[in-house]
Amino acid sequence: MEIIGTVTTGLGKAAYFLGQDFYKNQFKEKLGFIPYPGTLNIIVEEDKLENIIQMKNKCPNIIKPDQEFGAVKYISANLENRVSGAIVFPAKTVHDENYLEFIAEDNLRDKLNLSDGDKVSLDIKI
Repeated sequence: MEIIGTVTTGLGKAAYFLGQDFYKNQFKEKLGFIPYPGTLNIIVEEDKLENIIQMKNKCPNIIKPDQEFGAVKYISANLENRVSGAIVFPAKTVHDENYLEFIAEDNLRDKLNLSDGDKVSLDIKI
């Protein structure tokens, strides 16, 4: 499934969580890379909301919770047909359903020269 969205600034909390050994080790094991400590935040159009909710609810991939941290569902995806990574759905989040968080090995804003307001495409492997 391809989804187009708009890059936006997040809350800055993902860097802390993705910097934890618990998450780094699990993502390395399950996705084959240690994520850059931060997510690329993408807002998708409201007409894709139902697809996103279904995708999240059916997602079988999960990093189980640790004593201090919540579970995270993830789905492999490609950004701009150039970067392999995953969309993550943290169990504990304050974001609306149409707000996606993409992780990859690199700082994507730097690698792809992205700024708030830029349109990006995600090819989600469902």
